[in-house]
Amino acid sequence: MSDNAGDSNSPSDETPHYHGHRERLRERFRSAGPDALSDYELLEMLLFTAQPRRDVKPLAKALLKTFGSFAEVVHASETRLREIKGVGDAAVHQFRLIAAASHRIAKGELKSRKSLSSWQDVIDYCRTSMAFAEKEQFRLLFLDKRNQLIADEVQQTGTVDHTPVYPREVIKRALELSATAIILVHNHPTQPSSVTLGHVITH
Repeated sequence: MSDNAGDSNSPSDETPHYHGHRERLRERFRSAGPDALSDYELLEMLLFTAQPRRDVKPLAKALLKTFGSFAEVVHASETRLREIKGVGDAAVHQFRLIAAASHRIAKGELKSRKSLSSWQDVIDYCRTSMAFAEKEQFRLLFLDKRNQLIADEVQQTGTVDHTPVYPREVIKRALELSATAIILVHNHPTQPSSVTLGHVITH
């Protein structure tokens, strides 16, 4: 009697049904670019490495249904991610890595500019840096007289809906950096992706 039915090296086990799907996604990404893929498909591609022997489409869709968008999945807390069945250490690590990379890229691009050309540039940067944080942050962007970024600093971190602000410390730091303008930013953890901006000119 043959034991091929239970042999892990049988042809059906060597080529799981989702392998073709993965290759098609990779090819579409290569040929048409990321805009050709939906949010859940991009999440699938992130999960390929974390779960190489599993069909990850159901997990990607579950994550998107729970958190609402690709960005919110990537920036979700580890605790909330682990509430989703199928999310383990490798997946959490992959999301943390992507979140850190997006933050680093946005910060690097902003610092490399000669000046902050528009409020939209600042808003995009701040959303990447802090909009998905679970606690409220009070963040300061210090600029010189040509609107070049000198420093980006988190002055305070508070609770889910409150963070203290100390004007004397803000002004002290601005003087230390010889800043002529300050952009004050805080996020709203109860309203995902929301940030509030203020602009103060010092001399």
